[in-house]
Amino acid sequence: MADHDTTGAWRGRTAALATLHEKGRVIARACRVGLGLHVRTVAVDTDALGTFTGEVLRDGDMLSVALQKARLGMTASGLPLGMASEGSFGPHPVIPILPVATELMVYVDDERGLMLHELLHSQRTNYAHRVVTAADDLGPWLQSVGFPAHALIVQPALNDAPVAGAAPITKGVRDAAHLGRAIRRAVAESPNGRAFVQTDMRAHCNPTRMRVIGALAVRLVRRLRTPCPSCFAPGWGRTGVVRGLPCHGCGMPTERVVGERFTCAACPYETIAPRQDGLAGAPPGDCPSCNP
Repeated sequence: MADHDTTGAWRGRTAALATLHEKGRVIARACRVGLGLHVRTVAVDTDALGTFTGEVLRDGDMLSVALQKARLGMTASGLPLGMASEGSFGPHPVIPILPVATELMVYVDDERGLMLHELLHSQRTNYAHRVVTAADDLGPWLQSVGFPAHALIVQPALNDAPVAGAAPITKGVRDAAHLGRAIRRAVAESPNGRAFVQTDMRAHCNPTRMRVIGALAVRLVRRLRTPCPSCFAPGWGRTGVVRGLPCHGCGMPTERVVGERFTCAACPYETIAPRQDGLAGAPPGDCPSCNP
């Protein structure tokens, strides 16, 4: 594969990065070091496609929104190469008390007819919230979420949730005095005298999230550097898993992963790599036939 290294394909080229939140600080470095690709930040209104606080609901899944962002940046800059990222946060699917971050990044190349994306799930996140009154002591919680290095958002609450679209929504809160004022304003506007305080997950307000985006950018660069074993186009990489690991007891397929799917971004070639841990069967407890 070394004879078909794709690194030189981007050296000296420029890609548009659509962002309002300074993601270029980590994405540009990964692209410059790994590909020789220059990244130009394009300040298009990505908030029009959705906000974390719900003033604008995201219309579509993460991939479709990230592609819309990339296209906005390409149109605004006139560049044929584009990048964008999208994030989502919520409870861990297996351990709900733990938060998990999901970051997705797209690369679009109209010259090569190439579009690919990378996804990263990370437990490295400070995603959290509290519902408080003006008299509550937030000291221990503020320390746990990394305040003031990590900013906060404050808005009126109703019971245990924010009041959808209710003003005032104060974003980017980074000091105790500002936080106190924002909580008092939110409490005054709340139907039951409470404020919803949450971590500000916009990248420029959240160093932990910014580091995860940087790690995802490195992963995307590695994929762009990797040629397809069949057609040698860039972008060969892992794109999913194959389920159906057979049950040890009856041999029927289960929902456990049997292998990883690797595909090309330019041609139909794909391979299935077996599990790296060598596990050849699933326990009967995970089998829908043995344990319906």
